Amino acid sequence: MQVNWLDHVNVITDKLDETAEFYKALLNLERRNAPPPLTPDSAQWMYDAGGKAIVHINSVDCPRAFDRHVEPGALTGAVHHVALNCSGYEELMERVGALGTPFQLNTVDAIGLRQIFVSDPNNVLLELNFFGD
Repeated sequence: MQVNWLDHVNVITDKLDETAEFYKALLNLERRNAPPPLTPDSAQWMYDAGGKAIVHINSVDCPRAFDRHVEPGALTGAVHHVALNCSGYEELMERVGALGTPFQLNTVDAIGLRQIFVSDPNNVLLELNFFGD
């Protein structure tokens, strides 16, 4: 058994459109309606350049196979952040500036890593990692 990669992150929100547009504007992800039985008003999926739906965005009233209490904008329990391997550091910095999104930078010189930390409209912390970029 092995873990191959991060499949997706699910964000529960009371700001469906704002959240989808944030991921589109910041990370250049493609916004698409989630597959049935989900509806466009209850779920949007954000696709990477390889055609993978890596961020699933659900409204608070969207049906879930594993339901649990969530509070949009509150701390995310044991999940501290979501880390994404990225490329195009300078372009992303331009997008952060254009959006006026607060951010924090970090470098790990020993492994050639530059990081940008931003929070989405639901207070989900994103760690955007750039290796050798």
